[in-house]
Amino acid sequence: MNVHEYQAKELLREFGVPVPEGRLAATPAEAEAGARALGGGVVVVKAQVHAGGRGKAGGIKLAKSADEAKRAASEILGMTLKTHQTGPDGKLVRKVYVEAGCDIDRELYLGMLLDRAEESLAVIASTEGGMEIEEVAAKTPEKILTVHIDPVTGLQPHHVRRLAYGLGLGEATEHFQVFLDGLYRLFLERDASLAEINPLVVTGSGELLALDCKLNFDDNALYRHPDVAAMRDPDEEDAREREAHDLDLAYVGLDGDIGCLVNGAGLAMATLDMLQVAGGSPANFLDCGGGTDQEKVAAAFKLILQDANVKAILVNIFGGIVRCDLVAEGVVAATKELGLEIPLVVRLQGTNATEGRKVLDESGLNITAAETFREAAEAAVAARG
Repeated sequence: MNVHEYQAKELLREFGVPVPEGRLAATPAEAEAGARALGGGVVVVKAQVHAGGRGKAGGIKLAKSADEAKRAASEILGMTLKTHQTGPDGKLVRKVYVEAGCDIDRELYLGMLLDRAEESLAVIASTEGGMEIEEVAAKTPEKILTVHIDPVTGLQPHHVRRLAYGLGLGEATEHFQVFLDGLYRLFLERDASLAEINPLVVTGSGELLALDCKLNFDDNALYRHPDVAAMRDPDEEDAREREAHDLDLAYVGLDGDIGCLVNGAGLAMATLDMLQVAGGSPANFLDCGGGTDQEKVAAAFKLILQDANVKAILVNIFGGIVRCDLVAEGVVAATKELGLEIPLVVRLQGTNATEGRKVLDESGLNITAAETFREAAEAAVAARG
């Protein structure tokens, strides 16, 4: 789950990580009031959407007075912001964050994420703050410093010293110790999956501030953090993914033309891979879970069919907890209810698979039954035309 910048900064502040003062605004008048509350001087008005590259797209504006802040907010609020992370449709800006300006001396980059290969937390830092870290890695990889933190021993003073030295912080190392310690505790205690401070600025007086922040959280751990879960903004999510969340379905839209309905995340990933091997392109990842029933199958079909690019559907079910004959009944009922016209390929294996295939054969519907994984993928690719 992602959160907005202003929410990320609330959490940073809670863990003692220094951030500039700011005010959230949903109208130009609120932006003006927020700027006055911050002293009426220089402020930055920032669009609040779940995407990077806001500045290049016109979503961040400098204002030298409260009146200018109002004008900047009126230009940003209601705009459809298009960046390299929003996709071609862009995202509607519903809120802005009015933040106090600061005296920037240097801009740095600091990030944290789980490195599964190393089985540790990776801290990535660079002197090239304000730039896309991928661009820095591609053009000047020598400017990226990576330190791995063992989860058993945790953050140690030598980690801080190495990073501070690599960033050339000098006398600001003591401030960096506080900054990094707070970010590390936030990452662990709130089950974050990514923390990115870009830029991390060194002010003219030698202070450190998180000028921008991106925080992502592990969805599977949100039950332990109701305060974080409450920060979810459904308006920032894909409409289908939001609907799937409410139906307890795991759905991610992709850019292919073969819809997928699978039970189990591992099998769903394997299904996407097999479609690629067979020369196809999946339109979605959809895990309907182990307890699939007729209602879930119908709901899953409806989600898939919302994508106008879908030309065929592949249903791949392994009957472990669920019975294949019940899934087959759900597929038949959903096909009739929705008046499905595009080709449908179904593979059933496991508990009551034979009975399930019989249900499909006797339905009288245009459903292609497949025995093996590869046969199912190849049939779906052929059926899409």
